[in-house]
Amino acid sequence: MKLYGIPNCDTVKKARTWLSDAGLAYEWHDFKKQGVSAELLAHWAAQVGWEKLVNKAGTTWRKLDDATKAGVTDTASAVALMQAQPSLIKRPVLDSNGTISVGFTPERYEALLK
Repeated sequence: MKLYGIPNCDTVKKARTWLSDAGLAYEWHDFKKQGVSAELLAHWAAQVGWEKLVNKAGTTWRKLDDATKAGVTDTASAVALMQAQPSLIKRPVLDSNGTISVGFTPERYEALLK
């Protein structure tokens, strides 16, 4: 199991705490420091849809100019922008045996991992 995110994100902190409290081992990947490949982003998008991966509620999205926002119309454009600005990726992303989950709620993780 691998958890992707950035360490200072509150939702990522909640997910990491939940996993630790549940006694579940996971590999951590900080995509701001370690990056994230276009291939991996495309794989995630194929599973959950690029629309779910792009965090349009976050500060990074709001700071983008309108032309950049309007240019995100498909998987390729979303992947390029998320790779250039990893903070645009909705967090956390959990890969549990090939099943991708985006975002965190205790109920979602409970259903996926127990």
